[in-house]
This record gives sequence, C-alpha cells and structure tokens, in this order.
Amino acid sequence: MRINFKQKELIRQIFNAIREKFPEIEFISVTEGAENPDDLWINITAPRDEDREIELIEFAGDRLTDILLDYGYYFLIMPRKNTESIGGMKYEEIFV
Repeated sequence: MRINFKQKELIRQIFNAIREKFPEIEFISVTEGAENPDDLWINITAPRDEDREIELIEFAGDRLTDILLDYGYYFLIMPRKNTESIGGMKYEEIFV
C-alpha cells in the first residue's frame, strides 16, 4: 500500500480533528478498502458508548466528504471494537 504525502497530511488532520472532539479514541492503522485499494480506511478504536460512536461517524462524515470533494481522496473512518489482527500502516508510518 502506498500513501502519498498529501494523503498522510489529510489523515493526520482528520484524525486530530476527531481526537479533539472524541479524546477517548485511539489510532489503530490505515488499510486499503476491501473493494477498491485506492480507498483508505482509517481504523480507530470505537467509543464505548453507541450514541457517541454515531456522533463520531456523523462528525467525521462531513469532513471526509469535504476531503473527497476538494482532493478526490476517498477515506472512511472505521471505528473498531476488536482491534486484534488489523493490519495496515501503523501510527509511526503516518504521524512521524
């Protein structure tokens, strides 16, 4: 999987915006979409409260739509309750 500089920058921005509003979440990894390898899934830990998770998805959705329209990159936020065996690019590869 190859992620360019702009994609990394946008992933950092969206994650930091989400983390500011939802401090309980953690970054897990970025993986290719299941159907299209050009789509990127940003895997994060899910909030424990289901209402909070819905709020997170709505919050992220607006920002991800802006990224798609402005830059043409299709990102999805994937809240995960079970974080075992999720591959992809880890924190150090995106945020360093």
